[in-house]
Amino acid sequence: MSGHGDPIPMTSTACGPLKGIADVPGDKSISHRSLILGAMCVGETTITGLLEGQDVLDTAAAMRAFGAQVTEHGGGRWSVQGVGVGGFAEPDGVIDCGNSGTGVRLIMGAMATQPITATFSGDASLNGRPMARVTDPLAAFGCQAVGRSGGRLPMTLVGARAPVPVRYAVPVPSAQVKSAVLLAGLNAPGQTVVIEKEATRDHTERMLEGFGAEVSVRDTEEGREITLTGQPELRAQHIEVPRDPSSAAFPVCAALIVPGSDVLVPGIGLNPTRAGLFTTLREMGADLVYENAREEGGEPVADLRARYSPDMKGIEVPPARAASMIDEYPVLSVVASYAKGDTVMRGVRELRVKESDRIDAMAKGLRANGIEVAEGEDWWTVTGAGHGNVAGGGLCASQLDHRIAMSFLILGMAANRPVRVDDGGPIATSFPIFEQLMADLGASVSRDQV
Repeated sequence: MSGHGDPIPMTSTACGPLKGIADVPGDKSISHRSLILGAMCVGETTITGLLEGQDVLDTAAAMRAFGAQVTEHGGGRWSVQGVGVGGFAEPDGVIDCGNSGTGVRLIMGAMATQPITATFSGDASLNGRPMARVTDPLAAFGCQAVGRSGGRLPMTLVGARAPVPVRYAVPVPSAQVKSAVLLAGLNAPGQTVVIEKEATRDHTERMLEGFGAEVSVRDTEEGREITLTGQPELRAQHIEVPRDPSSAAFPVCAALIVPGSDVLVPGIGLNPTRAGLFTTLREMGADLVYENAREEGGEPVADLRARYSPDMKGIEVPPARAASMIDEYPVLSVVASYAKGDTVMRGVRELRVKESDRIDAMAKGLRANGIEVAEGEDWWTVTGAGHGNVAGGGLCASQLDHRIAMSFLILGMAANRPVRVDDGGPIATSFPIFEQLMADLGASVSRDQV
């Protein structure tokens, strides 16, 4: 079953050229943070371009449960009447975060230093994901957590009544863990310090500064050191959410592999900690151009034009780039299937603990469609068949993972035989307009009769 209903089997069939403008939804990472930080302000934060996928809607519901007034005004416009730092109310019921690892981990951080108790749960996929990586550093603030074996949801957090600031070195590259610690540090006195050996997406740091928190970042021998001064009075803001580069990846990659395609994706956020996929595709030989570069809301933005690229070659992706494109490896592996030679991806252990084991899920699905894949614990290699040589014809298990489902549907758009996905339902968690957007460009994706 999908996370929010009965399975929705889907089939993708080879199509003619993809043409047009792909207006992808707002950035999911920034949408989550806009709602959470808006709830921790005094006053009204207004948001335009909010992603209205299920993951973000679940975070909006959570903020209401903690006492903030969150209102939808239509057309991606929302407002949040906040309760201030340390002002969360104790929720009456369980906080259901659906499929969202980002949502649950950030919300846990925001409440961990407040004297309240909350219980978190989610769908089958989220309830199987590890939470100790967040609850361990939150315990240093004085927060207590009790969950299922292996640190899994459902889980109850008892917030610290007398929180203390912490200094924490993130053991694996994770923007979710870093952000949870920084959000917890908001209601702790003194300075909370987070050290990361590899830079991860920095939306939290940027947005904290925008909301009026005192944040400093410096490079040290230990790594990138972020220092937050606790107990600020956050100022309500107007947030314009840029379009999501992780969602843009799907029409962009489809255009690269479907003959004759020319697709423009406007207004994409190109934060350097998020743009690793596009750098990698260009190194492979993709015809991918940035147009109209600009800055919006403190984030670099540009329009992306992607054209059919029949001569792409496999490369070895630098492991240091993994944090900037961790969510895009599944769809990169699809493009790699149409390239020539091996595409090697290393330092990607984090893919094993996403919504699914993404290495395993993609390897099985690609093999079912005639693609050669080798894999290890933190690496995998896709041997490209080249354009016109991807067999297709396979049935792929989405594993309750929206990015796995969309990646295999992209694979089918240029394969010799249709590619089927057992359940496309999870796509709604991050990209609810995916089917219509791709159809408007000329793709052939259908829901199967059950």
